[in-house]
Amino acid sequence: MPSSETPEMKSCFIAFLTPELQFHRFVFALRDAGSLAENATAYVSLEPCNHYGRTPPCTEALIKAKVKQVVVGMVDPNPVVASKGLERLKASGIDVVVGVEEKLCQKLNEAYIHRMRTGIVTLRYSLSLNGRMLSHLGKRAEEPGGYFSKMLQEYDGIVICSEFLTRTSTLPISLEPGANQPFHIIIAWNIFSLDLPTTIINSASHIIIMADKSISVEPKSEKVETVLLEQMSLTSVLDYCGRRGLCSIVVDIREDGGSVTELLDGSFEAGLVQKVVMEVCPVWSGSSDASLPCFGVELRKLKDLHSNVTNESTIVEGYLL
Repeated sequence: MPSSETPEMKSCFIAFLTPELQFHRFVFALRDAGSLAENATAYVSLEPCNHYGRTPPCTEALIKAKVKQVVVGMVDPNPVVASKGLERLKASGIDVVVGVEEKLCQKLNEAYIHRMRTGIVTLRYSLSLNGRMLSHLGKRAEEPGGYFSKMLQEYDGIVICSEFLTRTSTLPISLEPGANQPFHIIIAWNIFSLDLPTTIINSASHIIIMADKSISVEPKSEKVETVLLEQMSLTSVLDYCGRRGLCSIVVDIREDGGSVTELLDGSFEAGLVQKVVMEVCPVWSGSSDASLPCFGVELRKLKDLHSNVTNESTIVEGYLL
């Protein structure tokens, strides 16, 4: 850049963000800007977060880069974030402008906004060709590049039932390079003790045991926390996740789903499920396997349906809202 240009002439960069990848795009934009980020103006569609979740606070990345001004499209509706990011930036001496192109930003972030206000989740399950629930996923789904491995890196948390632990030695994780791992939320309904194999603990970044009564969990680990819920429901689970800064949750059903299917009862009618991901595997299953519970829903049409074939399985995705 010619030396005749003033600092003001080279002090602006743009980083329009979406909630799911917000921190990563902050990092990329600031990294690309390099020294030009100092005294720069950052334009963001959503308020930078100021809490530790799966990643460090976005505000700290901006402060460390020594930006001069942050133009924010809209305040984050997440109660964990709301206005706290703005306050942190202002306290550090950064000039903050809020509400620029707010309606456009609300449209851009509409799925996230709805999730924050209603606690929406994604439901995932696998079926055989004759419509039976499967306990396993399709070919290479959990390997690097597989749909499930790629899917998990997009979510803050994955909900599974405690029965799932009796059939595996590790928890579902993303094997994509550099992937952030979701919190594992284990629903322990009507049980008094839970033994977690060391391999289970080692495979997870963090485990949250949600129980409806006092429960003993062994072995003790900093990775494992126990939450006692007064009422075991998807709403209660999402409320807690929201307080922890976990915004996107996938509920993984295997076979009859155990306590997870009970947890989901009524969740469709309550508008808590936003997205459904169904994997149809090229197998024919015996009648002993369970069919997918209806969760009290009579008939609900999905929109924005799309499908693709990957590693012999067909993945169908659609939205309920």
